Amino acid sequence: MKKGLKRTILFFLALSIFVFLNNSSLFSKEREGDPLLLAHRGLAQTFPMEGITGEMCTAEIIHEPEHPYLENTIPSMEAAFKEGADLVEIDIQPTKDGEFAIFHDWTLDCRTDGTGKTRDYTMDELRKLDVGYGYTADNGKTYPFRGKGVGKMPTLNEVLTHFPNKEFLIHIKSNDPVEGTQLTEYLSRYSKTRMDDLSVYGGDEPIKTLKEKMPGLRAMSKETLKSCVLSYEAISWTGYIPDACKNTQIHIPEKYAPYLWGFPTKFVNRMEEVNTRVILVAGDGNWSEGFDEESDLERIPEGYKGWIWTNRIDRIASVVKE
Repeated sequence: MKKGLKRTILFFLALSIFVFLNNSSLFSKEREGDPLLLAHRGLAQTFPMEGITGEMCTAEIIHEPEHPYLENTIPSMEAAFKEGADLVEIDIQPTKDGEFAIFHDWTLDCRTDGTGKTRDYTMDELRKLDVGYGYTADNGKTYPFRGKGVGKMPTLNEVLTHFPNKEFLIHIKSNDPVEGTQLTEYLSRYSKTRMDDLSVYGGDEPIKTLKEKMPGLRAMSKETLKSCVLSYEAISWTGYIPDACKNTQIHIPEKYAPYLWGFPTKFVNRMEEVNTRVILVAGDGNWSEGFDEESDLERIPEGYKGWIWTNRIDRIASVVKE
């Protein structure tokens, strides 16, 4: 009995040492350079995150504007890249005439002077709308962007053509598999070099379709993220990386990141080796919370050199890249 107990203790001791050494960032190769920055919707107007629901019109509760840019417009993307963004996230909506408009909402009523579903309009009709019409920071007393023409609603092709060498994260705002097929056909016009600069995330069904038709494209949904993280936690203490984590993108909430084997340095290194991008988001991942203030950056683990999600690239880029 004593010999058996001793062997068991030695076995688990050896296993514990192996797990520690195999997953400690202390012995990982240090990553060079600064963390990389993802600018959510370009340089956009922000709003309080407390109590947000999917039914709320966030344009009606923006903070007092500190800059003249509106999300998902070419001027806002130009400003984001100028500030130091390495990647810009954009939202897409299919149109009645087979285009993809760069616009966040399913309907037009919140932000614009239009009404109804975005997808029920042609691109020419959408271009005529005032995309700053609904923004207010004082409960409707004033509308600082109404009639100012601060960027029109562009198409996906216009954005990719205007920024031929920039990286974008494309957000599909539905769970329609047909939209995945449509986006596959749309993106097939671009070269492999251009496609290497793109990644996509969105609903499970369109992303499933995209991954089947364009296996070389980094694409993520809640289902692919869940599959990667759960399988990684189950077996990657050994150093083996599951297929679900290969050639994709994972958005990791800061709340859960410390529980991942090897986080931060070894984890990011492992993902990079299998062509997977790691993006650290603020909070618990329920909403598009970002590291938006200099004080927020204090919560990022020392040595983290992956991607950081931000809604205020203008506030943090100079700090991250100093």
